[in-house]
Amino acid sequence: MDFVQTIQNTQQKMTAGITPNESLWKRAPTKTPDGTPVCDFMLLIPGLNKRGKSQISDRVGRISAVLIQFEHIVVFADLNMKLNLLWVSYKPKPGTSIEIARAIQKSVPEAKMIAMKFD
Repeated sequence: MDFVQTIQNTQQKMTAGITPNESLWKRAPTKTPDGTPVCDFMLLIPGLNKRGKSQISDRVGRISAVLIQFEHIVVFADLNMKLNLLWVSYKPKPGTSIEIARAIQKSVPEAKMIAMKFD
């Protein structure tokens, strides 16, 4: 449950007014423990950092609850409060990013998936 701990740490740091210094590319895993490359996606949560502490805490709790439902496949999650971005890394399985993103959007409707448009 590293991802839940990461989200909780983000919440604690946000509450304390501290932000992490280490870049995401240094913290996010690129492979599962067995060596399989991970997949990832981002969700933008517009205005999250402008909300009150109780509203932020509520949304972080909702996100954590969703990620716990996917703990068998999610290997890492990071909530960047400065940029209002949620990064999720998961074991590769077709359709997983959409499934997790939809579940988060049900709990936090303002969350928007960031994706590249394919022509």
